[in-house]
Amino acid sequence: MLDGFLHPVIAPPLDRIARWLAALGVSADTLTWTGFVIGLAALPAIGTEHYGLGLILVLVNRLIDGLDGAVARQTSPTDRGAYLDIVCDFVFYSAVGFGFAVARPMNAIAGAFLIFSFVGTGSSFLAFAAVAAKRSLTTTSRGAKSIYYLGGLTEGTETILAFVVFCLAPASFPVGASIFGALCWVTTASRIASGVRAFS
Repeated sequence: MLDGFLHPVIAPPLDRIARWLAALGVSADTLTWTGFVIGLAALPAIGTEHYGLGLILVLVNRLIDGLDGAVARQTSPTDRGAYLDIVCDFVFYSAVGFGFAVARPMNAIAGAFLIFSFVGTGSSFLAFAAVAAKRSLTTTSRGAKSIYYLGGLTEGTETILAFVVFCLAPASFPVGASIFGALCWVTTASRIASGVRAFS
C-alpha cells in the first residue's frame, strides 16, 4: 500500500548512490547476492534471539535490495537480475518469519501462519505478473520494474515495518504476526480478484 507513495521519496537518493556504485564497477547481481546473504544471516541472529543484530541485517538487506535495481537501471537491466531479485526477496521474507519461529516455541504457530500468508501474497503477485507479461501489460506505479508489480494492503514497506516492530518488541511477535498474516490474506484476496477481473 505504501510502496507507491514512498517510491518518489527514496528513488532519488538511491539513484545517486547507484551512479557512484556503477562508476566503481559494482554490478547489480553482486548487490543482489550480497544483500541476500546478509538477509539470510538474519535467520540465525533472530533465531538465537539477537534481535538487535537481526534488525540491522534486515535493514541492510532492504537497503541493498533498493540499490541493486537502481544500479541495474544505471547500467543494463537483465531478466536474470529481475528473476534473482524477486526470488531472493521472497526467500528472505520467509527466512525472517522462520527465525522468529525458531527463537521461541511460543512463536511457532504464528511464524508458520506468517510464512503461509507470504505464500499467498507471493504466489498471487507472481502469477499475476506472469500472465500480465504474456499479455504485454505494464505499470510504473512503483517505478520502472522488470515485471508487473501488483499492489496490495501489505507490500514491501509494510512487511519491513512489521519486521522492525517484531525485532524491537519480540514478545509482540505471536499477536503481531497473526494480525499481519491476516492482512496478507486481504492482499491475496484483492490480488486474486484483480486477476480474475483483468484476465476474464
